[in-house]
Amino acid sequence: MIPRTVVVQWTVRVMAVILAAGAGRRIGGPKALLPIAGTTFLAHLARALARPGVTGIVAVLGHQARRVVAEAGLPPDVATVVNPRPDEGMLGSVIAGVRAADARAADAVLLHPVDHPLVAPATVDGVLVALNAGAMVAVPAYGARRGHPGGFARPAWPSLLGASAARGARAVLADHPEWVVRVPGDGGCVAGIDTREDYERFVGVLP
Repeated sequence: MIPRTVVVQWTVRVMAVILAAGAGRRIGGPKALLPIAGTTFLAHLARALARPGVTGIVAVLGHQARRVVAEAGLPPDVATVVNPRPDEGMLGSVIAGVRAADARAADAVLLHPVDHPLVAPATVDGVLVALNAGAMVAVPAYGARRGHPGGFARPAWPSLLGASAARGARAVLADHPEWVVRVPGDGGCVAGIDTREDYERFVGVLP
């Protein structure tokens, strides 16, 4: 987290993109609607990403998009777009999110999957500070593991948009290691929740 005594001059317009188009088949429904701390994964994560330096948030929806919009409890300033082919993998949601950021004249994006809702504000701040300092790509790391959100400056977007579905955003990290700045992360940035067992491990008993 950015200390209150530190004044950061934000010169990079960063759009946070929440990737929430999946069906959640292994956990019984859209992960965006899973309960956490009195709200849903999607709303909780939207608030977690609403940090100084983030100029807007867009959620990329897919399966049961209308239900998610109706039930997620999103803050009114969070925009939504729909990935028309969510079964083809996360890359389609990445592309939809990057295009939404481009339409809003963003300089960089934070890409964050909805199934990692436990990220700490300090981790998000670290990625934002790195982007503001000129990083092409910034990713949090917890131990030896890369986490979320990943930050991608506009010059890296063509590589994101041109990645194969099999490799996705990981292709940018693998093909351009010289672009990548690692920042300290927390356990929440690597805590993916894909199954009921994951939920019970990280959050609690699933209703």
